[in-house]
Amino acid sequence: MTAEELQSLIQQGLACEHIELQGDGRHWFATIVSAEFDGLNLVQRQRKVYATLGNRMQTDEVHALSMKTHTPAEWQAQ
Repeated sequence: MTAEELQSLIQQGLACEHIELQGDGRHWFATIVSAEFDGLNLVQRQRKVYATLGNRMQTDEVHALSMKTHTPAEWQAQ
């Protein structure tokens, strides 16, 4: 899977203000900024992102996805 394909999948299921991806096609690191994370804890945010991938984690299209998730306010504060 390419970075563009992964980004498209995430953005189809989650309104992102900013997304950065780094990886080798199977192992990925993402920085994602979305207002949809407002009021959610870390686990809830990660579940929201994983949900955008559907079964691609189980089928090994995406072997690993590490992420930092931020609300727009958290991103601005950095």
